[in-house]
Amino acid sequence: QVQPVESGGGSVQAGESLRLSCTVPGYSFSTYCMGWFRQAPGKEREEVERIYKDGTTSHAYTVKGRFYISTDNAKRNLYLQMNSLKPEVTAMYYCAAKYCPRDFRWNTEAPDYWGHGTQVTVSS
Repeated sequence: QVQPVESGGGSVQAGESLRLSCTVPGYSFSTYCMGWFRQAPGKEREEVERIYKDGTTSHAYTVKGRFYISTDNAKRNLYLQMNSLKPEVTAMYYCAAKYCPRDFRWNTEAPDYWGHGTQVTVSS
């Protein structure tokens, strides 16, 4: 079963950094596109960053220049480096996987698999 597992969340002060990690035990990302999403209290879940199989990425405009998505060379670990954190990014962060077979380009389709989330809290 494809079950993403996140780690690395925590409570930090504004201006600090955090790196979230995600792995899918038993699977590599070679046939999956991966993404990070977040949901703040009272708000809808929103996409933060995604990475395609070819390594290209896309991001929400609100995190441009501060958040970066990446994978390791083995494509078994997904990361979200978050810098210059602000209180407004406080949310539960979720790792998600979208099956991306050959010639498939992930557009607006919902991910196929979700992790349980890791909490990020930024205080001022």
